[in-house]
Amino acid sequence: MPEAPRQPKALFSPMLPIERRSVALVSLISTCRMFGLFALLPVLALFAGDLRGATPMLIGVAVGGYGLTQALLQIPFGAASDRFGRMPVILFGLAMFTGGSIIAAESLTIWGVIAGRLLQGAGAVSATLAALLADSTRPEVRTRSMAIFGIGIGASFLLALIVGPMIAASAGVRALFWVSALLGVAGAMLVFALPRAPARVLRETSVPWQRSWKLPLLQLDSYIFLLHVLLTASFVALPFLLRNRLGLPLTDHWPIYVGALVLSLAGTVPLIVADDRRGRASTIGIAVALLFAGELVLVFAGESTPAVVAALSLFFAGFNFLEAGLPARLSLLADSELRGASLGLFASCQFLGAFAGGLLGGHFLKGGEPATVFLVCAVLAAGWLALLGIAPKAAKVGEST
Repeated sequence: MPEAPRQPKALFSPMLPIERRSVALVSLISTCRMFGLFALLPVLALFAGDLRGATPMLIGVAVGGYGLTQALLQIPFGAASDRFGRMPVILFGLAMFTGGSIIAAESLTIWGVIAGRLLQGAGAVSATLAALLADSTRPEVRTRSMAIFGIGIGASFLLALIVGPMIAASAGVRALFWVSALLGVAGAMLVFALPRAPARVLRETSVPWQRSWKLPLLQLDSYIFLLHVLLTASFVALPFLLRNRLGLPLTDHWPIYVGALVLSLAGTVPLIVADDRRGRASTIGIAVALLFAGELVLVFAGESTPAVVAALSLFFAGFNFLEAGLPARLSLLADSELRGASLGLFASCQFLGAFAGGLLGGHFLKGGEPATVFLVCAVLAAGWLALLGIAPKAAKVGEST
């Protein structure tokens, strides 16, 4: 009698109660922290001009500087969490984030705000949180766990776009920094509610750190870098498209984002289902093609609200899948004793991508044409598709595990 086909574990193995609790709490901690970082993105440049000593260059540093310190410190924090444990590192990072928020809230000069923003970014625990999530879940449910983690980050970004301008308009930009400080404290309290992580043998001797630089891992690092270049550069230009081309005031931008995110689920969910935990090569390619299509629609059909919503729906469908799927692949491929360091390098590339995307978007927006930025992003997405064709191994991560 022929053997019945084996069902993919990632789709049919339910999470254990302790896994559900760990995923929920880790995702909430990340959401609190990322909201505090993101909430100032749509408003800080507008409000920082009134600070003493402000110049256009310093305003840019205040807005994007957090990405630089995030990138520089993800690897040291991830490596420290491998040696000393995840929770102490997370608490230390949240303390830095809270302190930076308070410094910026109390500062009257642009330099004080820059210092606070850099210290906010120095609480670089994204990789450590992802490593803790991987420690606390089985491989067969890890993609779903990372998907929830990524959805929390995406939700914090969307919520920041909606709530940030509202708070800043009613209470001032300093109120946003105080909200960030309170969220940092709330995140620390959630850490103490986490279930005890599975027993881990902390490293007493050095493990060859270069093992986190394996070629398939570096390919995934390059993918997350490109993904966040595209995201940040697009969001440098998008507000100008909505305001100048569509005539929408800032307070009316959020329905566009909400509608696009909801519609994008029609693409994201099938990709997650098709991918399961085995990292099929086609799913990354399809997701990048969605990014490419979204950018092209913004270039050639960004004159109407329905076209912009459709373009963003395509973009978010690919982005949300990759934001969740890429760290899931890496967590399966990385050596367990170097998972924090590997995710640290991954997160560093992610935030370097955000920093580079801001510079790229600002450079090509100088002529006042958002379509130029979207065209450059479309070219980058096309190059990414070509890269997948040349070096597809990382897209197949997990197929042999």
